[in-house]
Amino acid sequence: MAGVSVEGGGKRRSVDSEINMIPMIDLLMVTISFLLITAVWSQMARLNADAQVPGPPRPDEEITKVEPEKQLHIEMREQDKSKFTLVWKQGQTVVNTIDVPRKDTVSNEHDAKVVRYPELAQKITEEWKNAGSHRDATDRKLDQAVLHTGNEVPYAHIIGVIDAIYQTHRPMNLGNRTEPVSAFNVTFSVN
Repeated sequence: MAGVSVEGGGKRRSVDSEINMIPMIDLLMVTISFLLITAVWSQMARLNADAQVPGPPRPDEEITKVEPEKQLHIEMREQDKSKFTLVWKQGQTVVNTIDVPRKDTVSNEHDAKVVRYPELAQKITEEWKNAGSHRDATDRKLDQAVLHTGNEVPYAHIIGVIDAIYQTHRPMNLGNRTEPVSAFNVTFSVN
């Protein structure tokens, strides 16, 4: 602790008092930390402003438009338990729509409820053979399958649909050999 001593002369009494320096040091440390942190944030908050205008970088050159890839959307709604809807979309454009009857095949495997959809798997395979984009063994990309489900659909049924999608296989070159891999990469839609 720091102390201050004031010597008194003569009849005066000496005045000794201690000043607690720890709160002062704490305040200085907090202030220094605050200044360092805000200095970094002020660098990050800057915008790069220049005279570039929106539009193509070279107006004299024609830009080639890239067509969006086709995606297979599988709609599985709890309200309609009688069918699945398969929709091929290219961007926002609907290319083809197919209804597949929904027949739940339920079994118990290892004390767990397993749901299978063999008709759905067969129809997805047929549709991929007709409209799939990535079929060549040298093509490393997979077709996209987007699963649309409601929040109330049981987990076992969702897994059954994903398994049905993964039943479609295509050849892919992996190093020096060709292996069968799933033709689709499955993603979920945002409700």
